[in-house]
Amino acid sequence: MISTLLVCAMAADEDPRMWLEDVEGEKALEWVKSQNAVSVGELASDDEFEAAKNRLLEIYDSNERIPHVSKRGDWYYNFWRDADHERGLWRRTTLDSYKTDAPEWDVVLDLDALAKDEGENWVWAGASCLFPDYDRCMIELSRGGADAGVYREFDVPTKSWVEGGFALDEAKSRVGWIDRDTLYVGTDFGEGSMTDSGYPRIAKRWKRGTELSAAELVYEGKKEDISVGAWHDYTPGFEGDFVYRGVTFYTDEMFEVTKKGLWKIPKQDDANAAVHRGRIFIELRSDWETGGKTYAQGSLIVADYKKFKKGKATFETLFAPTETTSLAGWGSTKDHLVLNILDNVNNRIEILTPGKAGWARSSVDGLPDGAQVSAWAVDELESNALWFDVDGYLTPSSLWLGEIGQKPEMLKKTPEWFDASGFEVSQHFATSKDGTKIPYFQVSPKGLPENGSTPTLLYGYGGFEVSMLPGYSGTVGAGWLERGGVYVVANIRGGGEFGPRWHQAALKENRHRAYEDFAAVGEDLVKRGVTTRDALGIMGGSNGGLLMGNMYTLYPEHWGAVVCQVPLLDMKRYTKLLAGASWAGEYGDPDDPEQWKFIQTFSPYHNIDASKDYPPILFTTSTRDDRVHPGHARKMANALLEAGKDVLYYENIEGGHGGAANNEQSAFMRAISYRFLWDTLSGKRSATTADEGGDTGEASP
Repeated sequence: MISTLLVCAMAADEDPRMWLEDVEGEKALEWVKSQNAVSVGELASDDEFEAAKNRLLEIYDSNERIPHVSKRGDWYYNFWRDADHERGLWRRTTLDSYKTDAPEWDVVLDLDALAKDEGENWVWAGASCLFPDYDRCMIELSRGGADAGVYREFDVPTKSWVEGGFALDEAKSRVGWIDRDTLYVGTDFGEGSMTDSGYPRIAKRWKRGTELSAAELVYEGKKEDISVGAWHDYTPGFEGDFVYRGVTFYTDEMFEVTKKGLWKIPKQDDANAAVHRGRIFIELRSDWETGGKTYAQGSLIVADYKKFKKGKATFETLFAPTETTSLAGWGSTKDHLVLNILDNVNNRIEILTPGKAGWARSSVDGLPDGAQVSAWAVDELESNALWFDVDGYLTPSSLWLGEIGQKPEMLKKTPEWFDASGFEVSQHFATSKDGTKIPYFQVSPKGLPENGSTPTLLYGYGGFEVSMLPGYSGTVGAGWLERGGVYVVANIRGGGEFGPRWHQAALKENRHRAYEDFAAVGEDLVKRGVTTRDALGIMGGSNGGLLMGNMYTLYPEHWGAVVCQVPLLDMKRYTKLLAGASWAGEYGDPDDPEQWKFIQTFSPYHNIDASKDYPPILFTTSTRDDRVHPGHARKMANALLEAGKDVLYYENIEGGHGGAANNEQSAFMRAISYRFLWDTLSGKRSATTADEGGDTGEASP
């Protein structure tokens, strides 16, 4: 039994649960299967669960979902899974057909048939196709949904693999076309060719008909870098070649490939740069003084690229943040820029058009008011048409199409997956420990009683400058809201809701601000009478799983139940597990004793205290997750079971970092989480501990 602060000063080689890091080790998988059996037995073995899972599966499999498409030449491509196509179909249609209620689809590749023929659990990972004809594609296939994949050259007209064509073995590769007979490739070329994070360290130029080992070196980064890549810009009249070196998660170097060699683009290391149609666009993550002017953190600035290369450029500000606004993203069409601007986490789309007098600004008219809108180019090289995705927490998603300057038309709309008429959306602000106002959205039944009786699910992420924006989810509606629950999303620091400053406020030694923010939202929900501690459940995955781990260990008295998905939890060893080394810019380096001092304070695995009362917790992860190692969840669950805590654990054998490899698995994983939360928060379930949950495994390898 664990006595107190489980492994607070534990060195890596003293960790008694290292055996659980052996991903496919016999002993580790025996433990996984035993825990899975307990979780399935309690949560997923009755008619109630089957009905809930099947309700969600109907949504995942429905043919009424919007089939989003990507334009390649005259065709519009879509990848589709449904009940009859578990692995999925890569298919295409024409625009005229796509606009109809029942498009005629031409199947290009049947992944179910391929997986059956080859005896592989293939999961679609994407296709990179050659401009302008798009007749050759490098298709990436993943085993079980892992980040690592294999690449094969595919001939679209004949719908067949190219015999003797380009092919790469399984690795976390990067591939891009230069011309019909040449690729940029970064992959596992052998010992020392991958970074500590498991991504390509070397970019090469590979000619058709030659061995991969003979590919020409373009750029070589350092082992401690995040990744290296190269690409060709096909924009007619503005063709060029570039190299990217990711130094840390938030700093990089960018080079243009010239006849004289590589030219390093002079910018701040933490700024994001893009060269497009003779201009350079720079998005700033910190203030930048250049040319006698200072440009603010969070701004988007632009200059003439030729003048910039000569050191004579004058930048123009296209967007500058305020206290409440930030740039959520930007893109381009043939002749315009498209900005997505957030104001207190509510968005608007702005169109910028260059002219002799500068950049003219306009809005998009004809879309529904009060909805969340995202916009992206149909074909940024050849047209000014935009796709618009319109939705909200209670507004089913709709897809619109329109030329800039013209009123868009709605092409597709998802059904109302749940009856939203009895619910309402509201935005609130909680006050964090340091006085910062933290916004959050609440979706709740109209006339919600203020006696704290309603089971409430609070979701959060809080990292990597990722914004949690309003959006329609039929599975949240059908799986949680329809039962009468309240759903809440917290916009805590660490995210990008207010730009780089919001993210940077919770980096490294300031990580606890994100956790204080989330705790403050929970406190505000109880204070406002929405719910009580016992009826308040929380959920998060990946970095949000780390958030859940810290909510569990640091604020156990706040919550009635916790669902911790594909999480980071052992922050002493995270940099040594899979892609973990790439996240040191977010959390810090645990091998540096000074940094470990603050990292240790938010390492859930090292902060378990057997004397504390903790809320019930469900861990979910995937054996095939090669981004966040399943050992994090395994070790934490094992330790808590040994401490006699109420713990359930479920590990999907497939699924990658998303936790599921097909719609059936997605429905199962979501249904088991909702069942755990509802039964726990409504008082229906009793505790599951080591005595009830089977063998926890030996504490030593």
